Amino acid sequence: MAGEIPDLEALERTGTGKGAARQARRDGMVPGIVFGGDADPLPIQIPFNVLLKKLKAGRFKSTLWNLKVEGHEDVRVICRDVQRDVVKDLPTHLDLMRLRRTSKINLHIPVEFINEETAPGIKKGGVLTVVRADVELMVTAGDIPEKIVVDLAGKEIHDSITISGVELPAGVKPTIDRDFVIATISAPSGLRSAENEEEADGEAEE
Repeated sequence: MAGEIPDLEALERTGTGKGAARQARRDGMVPGIVFGGDADPLPIQIPFNVLLKKLKAGRFKSTLWNLKVEGHEDVRVICRDVQRDVVKDLPTHLDLMRLRRTSKINLHIPVEFINEETAPGIKKGGVLTVVRADVELMVTAGDIPEKIVVDLAGKEIHDSITISGVELPAGVKPTIDRDFVIATISAPSGLRSAENEEEADGEAEE
């Protein structure tokens, strides 16, 4: 099931060129352009404070947005570029690309862990250490998974859960080729100390 796609509200911008863009900035807006798909490029503007808040929240460029512009149909877009002031590092322009439902895009999808309470390693006092709370996956714009699920049933202390051990939805694949670690079940601190002492004793005996 696809997760809910966040809205990104914008206004249509009248006029193009540097003069119109400068006027938009004087009005407290960040000018932008929407391109791609089967439609003409659409000049837009977004309130500076709104865009800055979304940028500070993180992953703006890897989020699929539902763009709402009055007088136009909603369209799914992804940000292709945010130009910034070289001195202040504040946004001065953004480029948004329209996506078809069949478009393939890379997005960060959250990870959910299940059966933590029944995992043998955790029952013995082991600690779940999450290496990646989300994973970048190549997905279809019209069928974005809300999350990927990692089943901890049967996992013991020192076990690692890698991406190859996770069942991904059909048509979804990781953007990284190697078999990276998502989480591990670490030994409890007391057990780690005991293991370290045993290793030290073994080295001393040698």
